[in-house]
Amino acid sequence: MLTNTAGMDKSVLRRYLELPQPDNKVMATYIWIDGTGENLRGKTRTIDHEPKSPEELPWWNFDGSSTGQAEGSNSDIYLKPVAIFKDPFTLGRNKLVMCETYKYNKEPTPSNKRFVCARSMKSATDQHPWFGLEQEYTLLDRDGWPFGWPKGGFPHPQGPYYCGVGASEALGRDIEEAHYKACLYAGVNISGTNAEVMPAQWEFQVGPCEGIDAGDQLWMARYLLLRIAEEFGVQVSFNPKPIPGDWNGAGCHTNFSTLAMREPNGIE
Repeated sequence: MLTNTAGMDKSVLRRYLELPQPDNKVMATYIWIDGTGENLRGKTRTIDHEPKSPEELPWWNFDGSSTGQAEGSNSDIYLKPVAIFKDPFTLGRNKLVMCETYKYNKEPTPSNKRFVCARSMKSATDQHPWFGLEQEYTLLDRDGWPFGWPKGGFPHPQGPYYCGVGASEALGRDIEEAHYKACLYAGVNISGTNAEVMPAQWEFQVGPCEGIDAGDQLWMARYLLLRIAEEFGVQVSFNPKPIPGDWNGAGCHTNFSTLAMREPNGIE
């Protein structure tokens, strides 16, 4: 089994995170969706100023043959910054940067669905489309079994877990609350959270967000969740049906409206 740093003494890491950082140096973690269209990747670089917008950040590149986004013979993939958030892990003026991916010829990669979506959202700017996203997820232990469930067994049937309170009902609350605070700090427009129907299943809500911003906010919220769970030694699954049988699945309900729908006597 692979191991990570979850079981290590975090006070050692804290010694280094608390070191003074030069005033003219900022750590910028570039984050992107890989060739699966589902998983996230990230790497960090030093910037000699604090960026206030994505346009102030340079494009970067990576080896796309290692992420399912390019052939080994021509593997350069470019990262275009599209959204900036504060970094709740390294703090200070450091940033998390959501990126689009482009091939060697600067054409969008097949996994860059944001490119077409942004164009569609731009054409509908006058409609002021709002999105509210309800992202469900399941916490899993290192063996891929739901967090807090009996090993090889099952908890009591569904019923007491939805919005539940108590050690036997709310499994993984520390991760959920850490994620909520990290989102608020980073600038993600998180609007709520709750325990879901299946034990070890949770939901957070993002929005309302207008246009393409909804996607950027949701993906950054997912990144923060994955990173925080990593520190606890726990996996996050967005699988719609992680456990077979009479257990609720997980999805991402989407609420949508335009300006005309939101106005008095608008479209319902």
